[in-house]
Amino acid sequence: MLQKPRGTRDFLPEEMEQRRDIEMRMRSVSRKWGYREICTPTFETQELYTIRSGEGIINEMYTFEDKGGRKLALRPEGTAAVLRMYVNEAKVLSKPIRWCYLSDCYRYERPQKGRYRQFWQFGAEQIGADTPAGEAEIILLADSLLKSSGVRFELHVGHLAPMKHLLSDLSDTDRKAVMAILDKKNFEDLRTYLENIKAESLYESLKSLLNCRTIDEALEICGDMPEKERMKGLIGILDSQDLEYRLNLGIVRGLDYYTGMVFEGFADNLGAENQIIGGGSYRLAHLFGGEDVASCGFGIGFDRVMVSLGDFTPKSTPSVSIVYTPDVAGHAFSVSKHFREAGINTELNLLERGIGAQMKHAAKTADYALVIGKREAESGTVTLKDMKSGEQKELAVDAAISEVN
Repeated sequence: MLQKPRGTRDFLPEEMEQRRDIEMRMRSVSRKWGYREICTPTFETQELYTIRSGEGIINEMYTFEDKGGRKLALRPEGTAAVLRMYVNEAKVLSKPIRWCYLSDCYRYERPQKGRYRQFWQFGAEQIGADTPAGEAEIILLADSLLKSSGVRFELHVGHLAPMKHLLSDLSDTDRKAVMAILDKKNFEDLRTYLENIKAESLYESLKSLLNCRTIDEALEICGDMPEKERMKGLIGILDSQDLEYRLNLGIVRGLDYYTGMVFEGFADNLGAENQIIGGGSYRLAHLFGGEDVASCGFGIGFDRVMVSLGDFTPKSTPSVSIVYTPDVAGHAFSVSKHFREAGINTELNLLERGIGAQMKHAAKTADYALVIGKREAESGTVTLKDMKSGEQKELAVDAAISEVN
């Protein structure tokens, strides 16, 4: 028996219905905020990803050469392709541009719970609004999307300006090393590293910055900064909307990617792999041949959201199984057409089963059984049976449709 590739999954109808339910909630929220859905190719030129992240990322991607010898890669994330699309197709559009997407992505890494080689990302990108209001909107949109799904989460909002200010005198190598240590919250290693590079005076400032809960506390540590007013403007808008979040100036991942505002969200029931969203402000368009334009966005780990939510029953329309005798097959198909046109999920027996076998099948698959024999066909009626209560009644077709709806 052939097995599915490692790190991939099969989704049965019940699970797909759950996923589609959450997808549609997110799409609906995004559209209300003015974010319209786009779609980019599943594979792109390999350079699209290496131009920013370096050749090392090739080991983490699914890469291949096509028959023309072109180096291609399955997309490992959504943002780069969206900005490539902007440069190719949308530079002249009125700004800000608001886009969202749901993409399957591929990474060659060790599969584990909530982390797969094929995974889905719901993302949003805002291009051309270099303002605190633009950054606030993207955070508030993210919060609304996660709330619409029903997942329980904690949102952390930060800004890279204080950290960059404190580390401005370090070399790029030392700065990256310090950031990696801070990401792990390993303060003993931090102290040792700073001592080795003769920068031990930074230790207390860095440790204190990670514990700040207000912008004013951060400014007391870092001193005056050009980004001060922008940071205050962002936080002021978020607070005016009663957003539940934690100020976290210790968000350090992506320092070479993000330019200012950053945020993350964590589910409360996923253990170590609990991050379900990450985002911030960035500038990528110039790498792909466009002008330097401010952007901000986020990616939601859709699979982790689904794992966090667990099993649930999506809202659904009633379903009907039409049970009929062979001599009225044409009439049964006509009745099913009327029910579908009324927006009711309707299935017909296709296996020439007897009435009893058809009823047993209906009990497993439908909310109602609609029995049609010769008598019902001649009188223009149907016998409608509620499969939960067992109640049944003979009705005209239109009356049966009204009863089900």
